[in-house]
Amino acid sequence: MVVNNQIIARSHNLTEQLNDVTAHAEIQAITAAADFLGAKYLTGCTMYVTVEPCVMCAGALYWSQIDKIVFGTRDEKRGAGRFHHELYHPKTLVSNGVLAHDCTEMMKAFFMDKR
Repeated sequence: MVVNNQIIARSHNLTEQLNDVTAHAEIQAITAAADFLGAKYLTGCTMYVTVEPCVMCAGALYWSQIDKIVFGTRDEKRGAGRFHHELYHPKTLVSNGVLAHDCTEMMKAFFMDKR
C-alpha cells in the first residue's frame, strides 16, 4: 500500500498461518494501512497486488474507498473481474496487466513448489 510515494503497508496471504479464510494479503494490507493513517478510508492510497483481488477483497477495497488498485495478472477462477458489474468503488481507478507475464510466472512457480 502506497500513499504519497511512501510504502505504508505490505502483507501476504496469512490464511494458513492464522487459520482464517479472510486473512488475504489485501485485507491484511488494508488493516495495516488504516492503522498507519489512523483513518478507515484509504483515499490517496494505491494498492499494488500480484494477482487480481477476489470478490471478498474487492468488497473490502470498495468500503475503504481506495483511490487506485494496480494488479499484475487476472485470477480467472476467483477474481473480481469474473463479474460483469463493477465491484470496486466508483471513484477507484483499477489498472491491470502491469508486469502480467512476470506475475503469472511467479504465481506458477509458487504453486509448483506447493504441489
